[in-house]
Amino acid sequence: MRLDVITIFPEYLEPLRHALLGKAIEQGILQVGVHNLRDWGQGNHKSVDAPPLGGGPGMVMKPDVWGAALDAVAAGTSNTDELTTAAAHRNDKVRHDQRNDVAPRPYDARDVRDGEDPDAPLLLVPTPAGTPFSQADAQAWSRERHIVVACGRYEGIDQRVFEDAATRYRVREVSIGDYVLIGGEVATLVIAEAVTRLIPGVLGNTQSHEDDSFSDGLLEAPSYTKPRSWRGIDAPEVLFSGDHGKVERWRRQASLARTQAIRPDLVAQARARDELTDEDTFYLDSRAVITGLDVLLDPRSWSKVRKRLRRELAKAGYRIDDATLTERSGPACFEPSMLEQVYEQEHGRAPAEPLCQLEITGRTTLSNAEATKAVVAALPRGTQWVGTTRSLDSHE
Repeated sequence: MRLDVITIFPEYLEPLRHALLGKAIEQGILQVGVHNLRDWGQGNHKSVDAPPLGGGPGMVMKPDVWGAALDAVAAGTSNTDELTTAAAHRNDKVRHDQRNDVAPRPYDARDVRDGEDPDAPLLLVPTPAGTPFSQADAQAWSRERHIVVACGRYEGIDQRVFEDAATRYRVREVSIGDYVLIGGEVATLVIAEAVTRLIPGVLGNTQSHEDDSFSDGLLEAPSYTKPRSWRGIDAPEVLFSGDHGKVERWRRQASLARTQAIRPDLVAQARARDELTDEDTFYLDSRAVITGLDVLLDPRSWSKVRKRLRRELAKAGYRIDDATLTERSGPACFEPSMLEQVYEQEHGRAPAEPLCQLEITGRTTLSNAEATKAVVAALPRGTQWVGTTRSLDSHE
């Protein structure tokens, strides 16, 4: 990719020479040219701006200056400062997640609109009045061969510049947020890094950006590394399970929960575009619960009962994460429980089944009372019980 940046402060683009972008320059994946707009400035002071027509505060950047600059960059005749990497990078050290056996996968779609020449350079104009920059834009623009960025200052650039530029560029006015900066250089750094890291070969592991926040319309799940426990805070136990399926499921659910809490608008958009799976939708619409019951049940039948519980509760909208049955009664271990006392009063004898504690954790869209009722309905007919369901958390 070729990236040309036009600015009145070329030194502002120094960060492009560092870290992964500098490495991409060193490897020939990225070429960066910085052009000083004052090379086309007028008069002794190389002026690039003038008062706004119709009056008002500030200054507006002149169309004849910008027109000449964009003409020269498009034609490849501009004097340019070609950036080199700030420091040599060692390329012989393989990262722990380096995947040399997986070919880089470029994104499919490019940003070409009806009537535009797909071979024309892409001209990006950072401005608060532009369309919001998104991860989808970064993905599409990572396929470009040539991007030119026009860094405005003051009250902006004369609008006629972009109307004229559309004859030889594909023009995109873009905003990186609902706030105002002094100029377009900082926005250029943001866009350049977001786009360049998606170019095949820049990151060692393609999955590094495929799992990013916004890559699938949602925020990324929280990340953890060693040690297992730090300052009394434990990392999630599932990350040590060695079960890749469970880990991926946890990350997906953590991503959904974080997005719902921080950016519910993204969840709403994903729903509207029908991008969520049935599993995703259930997770978002459900809550974590625990059902605790004292039951009179023969532990020898537990394996069969547990299978029935999973099957029947799933149909009812209660998905089990874990279910345990623990025998609580034994010779001289406990005083008779209320459940045993009631049974003896009703039947005139002690129950044949031992007293057990049934504990079920999972997620449900049912109310607590409905969840308890569903559990009882899935137990063997006539099972004596007492207990309830309570919520563990909520991401509403």
